[in-house]
Amino acid sequence: MSKPYPYLKLSILAVCVAVGLVLLASCGSKKKEVNPMAAMMMQATPIRAVPAVASDVPLDTTAVGNAEAISSVDVKSQVAGQILSVHFQAGQNVQKGQLLFEIDPEPLQRQIAQIQADLVKDAALEQQARANVAKDQAMLKQTQASAQRGLELEKEGIFSKEQTDQLVASNGSNLASLAADKAAVESAIASIKADRARLSQTELQLSYTKIVAPISGRAGAITIKPGNLVKDNDATLVTILQISPIYVSFGLPQQLLPEVQKYNKEHPLVVRAEVDGGTRTEIGSLRFIDNTVDTTTGTINLKAEFPNKSGALWPGEYVNVKAQLNVERNRVVVPSRTVETGPQGKYVWVVNSTTNTAAMRPVDVERLYKPAEGGEQAVIASGLKPGEMIVSEGQMRLFPGGKVRLLKPATQMSGGSEKTAGES
Repeated sequence: MSKPYPYLKLSILAVCVAVGLVLLASCGSKKKEVNPMAAMMMQATPIRAVPAVASDVPLDTTAVGNAEAISSVDVKSQVAGQILSVHFQAGQNVQKGQLLFEIDPEPLQRQIAQIQADLVKDAALEQQARANVAKDQAMLKQTQASAQRGLELEKEGIFSKEQTDQLVASNGSNLASLAADKAAVESAIASIKADRARLSQTELQLSYTKIVAPISGRAGAITIKPGNLVKDNDATLVTILQISPIYVSFGLPQQLLPEVQKYNKEHPLVVRAEVDGGTRTEIGSLRFIDNTVDTTTGTINLKAEFPNKSGALWPGEYVNVKAQLNVERNRVVVPSRTVETGPQGKYVWVVNSTTNTAAMRPVDVERLYKPAEGGEQAVIASGLKPGEMIVSEGQMRLFPGGKVRLLKPATQMSGGSEKTAGES
């Protein structure tokens, strides 16, 4: 009965050894699983960073605007006639005073020739009437003396009453003839004035046979061709739009009206319009603030004037406009791509250059804006100071307090000679 005990002890010892080996193996496997994670946490995460900078930031408001011509003129004929020729092409830029259409001048030239002949005739009638007046005046002088002498002789009894009456009647007849000839002179003078007035009017109409551009601008479609007849002040021959300079009309919420008026008194507000799909920007200035608010939309209508020398803005075109109300000085800005959103709000990763670690920093983003050059920027109201380094690439691998390794900017890595704006 004593022999089984040694075997039992050996069995128990074997079991303990096996269990120990299993535990050792288990501990060994767990240790292998933990080590890679710990090693990764101990390694520095490669990142790129940019500094938060203090910059002057424009205070802008955006809207959708509509380009419209400053002037629009419908060109019509002021005289009736046949179109002889057209001296421009549809869609062409024309200058003020440039010849556009020519109407057949022959009918008016004939009228002018007729009126000039009437003037010559009326001038001759005037001269004849004046000659008659001179003749009548001479005759009247003679008959007046004869009548006066007859009256004196009648008193002396030398002339009979019949003789005296005859002399007086002759004098009266000459006096009436003089009055008639003087009236003929006045009539001739009036006819000459009328002829001259008709001549001036016809010559003016003759000048209208050459239709010129009343303004400089862009010509539209030509509605009539050579050979067609036109009436005076009837159909529009062509429409000309003045597009340089040009207006862009846009609306802003009525709440912004006090600020617009305030800053516009200091200097005309700068307005930018995006053209060519946003690849180009035209710069203009505010010229008009409407005197009433649109009650249906709650907006105030404004117009900005653009030089538009390149012709990029087109009447009727919709464009994105940005009105610069003011410029805020020394605002802290960072690239908008560096700002992330978490459960607690907006934050950025800030690099501690002393310890080479990264930390999450809550920030208050007031607004976003896009400068003329470079990417979109975030205006930071609180949470950052100028000069602090903000992680711009590699945020996904960061954790609070983790080690970081600052890489060179991408432009330097690719051999560029200049650094990316704001990066170090």
